[in-house]
Amino acid sequence: MSTIELYFAKASTFAQRTRVVLLEKGIDFTPIEIDLQNKPEGYTQISHYGKVPAIKHGDLTLYESAIINEYLDEVFPEPPLLPRDPGAKAIARIWIDYANTRFVPAFSKFLRGKDAQEREQGQREFLEALLYLEQEGLGKSEGQYWLGESLSLVDISFYPWFERLPLLEHFRNFNLPAETPRLQEWWNVVRDRPSIQAVANSTEFYLERFAKILGEPAPVGAAQK
Repeated sequence: MSTIELYFAKASTFAQRTRVVLLEKGIDFTPIEIDLQNKPEGYTQISHYGKVPAIKHGDLTLYESAIINEYLDEVFPEPPLLPRDPGAKAIARIWIDYANTRFVPAFSKFLRGKDAQEREQGQREFLEALLYLEQEGLGKSEGQYWLGESLSLVDISFYPWFERLPLLEHFRNFNLPAETPRLQEWWNVVRDRPSIQAVANSTEFYLERFAKILGEPAPVGAAQK
């Protein structure tokens, strides 16, 4: 089949997910970086939402990371990133949905809430989500990853926000609570994978970027990389 074209932005959490999937599966692809503040003319014909990631594969164009990633897992089945059993696959999809609809919004509200009240609510929701992941997710895994001994789309769906935890530490004085040892062990394993390291951004990159977004002072010596 034809080579995949991947449209991405370096800072995009969702594009990081798809970049990791492509790398984990060893799929040849052509990366095309998009400036989301200055999108090229016609980009909305590729990604109708105007977001990243998006892919072109032959005559097919797709956007939205969760959809792209499942497509890639079906078209390029090795190594599998979702269970083949329908019931186990459905449970994995529930966790991916939890990442998208509960975990990510709580993180965003905590970091980027418009006022102290909204940020405090985000902190409560984020802490509840972390404890839920610890007890009901990874705490019940029989391996070092979410679904056992192999990396899955569930792990890939959560990991970009763990890479961004230094933002909460710096701007919101928040660290992973002591009650989440399993999550911390999981993150130590995931962050060392070559695919994750290949798409990772430095802590300084995030701190400088979000100092501008949040209108708060950047740490001394931070430099975009």
